[in-house]
Amino acid sequence: MFRIFSLLLVSTGVCLLMAFNTEKPAAKTPNIVLFFIDDLGYGDLSVNGALGYQTPNLDKMAMEGTRFTNFMAAQAVCSASRAALLTGCYPNRLGISGAFGPKAGVGLNPKEETIAELVKAQGYTTGIFGKWHLGSEQEFLPLQQGFDEYYGVPYSHDMWPLHPWQERAKYLPLHWIDGNNAGKEIKNLEDASELTPVITEKAISFIKRNKNKPFFLYVPHPLPHVPLAASAKFRGKSQRGIFGDVMMELDWSVGEIMKELKAQGLDNNTLVIFTSDNGPWLNYGDHAGSAGGFREGKGTSFEGGQREPCIMRWPGVIPAGRVSNKLLSNLDVLPTIAKLTGAKLPKEKIDGIDFSALLKGDDTQTPRESFLYYYRKNNLEAVRKGDWKLVFAHPGRTYEGSLPGKNGQPGPAPEDHQFPKALYNLARDPSERYDVLEQNPEIVAELEKIADAAREDMGDDLQQKAGKNVREIGRAGKK
Repeated sequence: MFRIFSLLLVSTGVCLLMAFNTEKPAAKTPNIVLFFIDDLGYGDLSVNGALGYQTPNLDKMAMEGTRFTNFMAAQAVCSASRAALLTGCYPNRLGISGAFGPKAGVGLNPKEETIAELVKAQGYTTGIFGKWHLGSEQEFLPLQQGFDEYYGVPYSHDMWPLHPWQERAKYLPLHWIDGNNAGKEIKNLEDASELTPVITEKAISFIKRNKNKPFFLYVPHPLPHVPLAASAKFRGKSQRGIFGDVMMELDWSVGEIMKELKAQGLDNNTLVIFTSDNGPWLNYGDHAGSAGGFREGKGTSFEGGQREPCIMRWPGVIPAGRVSNKLLSNLDVLPTIAKLTGAKLPKEKIDGIDFSALLKGDDTQTPRESFLYYYRKNNLEAVRKGDWKLVFAHPGRTYEGSLPGKNGQPGPAPEDHQFPKALYNLARDPSERYDVLEQNPEIVAELEKIADAAREDMGDDLQQKAGKNVREIGRAGKK
């Protein structure tokens, strides 16, 4: 009996040791992996209805986590949306708009506090692998904004000598950036086909090297922003052409990084967030994604421009297989991460709202009740409360009424279309087709009050109003 009992103890001990080596015990605060995809439309994941290719890793992530279907990018353009994600502020509060070109002389003000800086103060190691696009001068690069490591491209990879408008734009050669230094030049589409695999490799290396300490890993993939390029492993594999090939490779990238988390025993103690900076660039036709039935796309304040896919996963903490229709924004990522990691919020005012209780499964919570749709430099083009969206008369981009381009060449997308004032009920009319302004004067009055408060706070170029609480953009050479 003693021998049997001893054998049982040894066997139990071996099993416990194997379990310990397989999955590390949960720490007090999670690791964070944040995927931010470029120009990905709401309809570009197979879980959201994409056709011609599958995204099995992201579909699996949705089954194992929560899919947020009412998740808004703060603005429908690269630099502005990235500034909002990393600072929790409407970009126009920071003086940021549009997409910065090479040597623009401006960037995210180094005085602004990013997610990386907040969690770094909590002992996190921080890394970014992918597209930055918040200023290409050294003083604006990630290592000056709280990141310990950076390898990626400084801005959109179409800002290079092969751009269709190069004669006018005169773009400089495009290089990978390693830390603060220029690396290998990206000269052609074959070089661009390395974007996704190299970024994936760098992200996996970061996880391996930092598995024994808390980390924040930011993976802002440059694709499927044009020009599209997939590695040989994925080229020609989809039924959707090069766009589908690119999407399959991005899904593979997410899967490889998730696989590494599991291999290192970090799966149960890592919050993974997947979303996009803005909707699809629709005038690129077969090289563009899908807004999933929402109106318009990138560069517009309609839902197709700003409503993004969003999946969040943290086994045992975030409910699996859940769909949440609560209104949220990428503004809300910073305060939520701060809450989960015990980090202090930035000293200056932010616009994001902590939704950690909702994230963990408390569906009685409605953290965000309203949202502001700013575009261009500082145009307040629409406001939303709950399901009601009031669009103000404004000039803007439209993809409607023009044939899209083909084979990587853009079609027309007029920028001066005059949109009338209109009210939409997004619960009944998510494609924003039926104006019910005249039928709902009390709703209009309520939304006008929200707009007036926003104009007082951040201004509105449409009404030539300056805001009281707008901060200075970063300017090169200015301390």
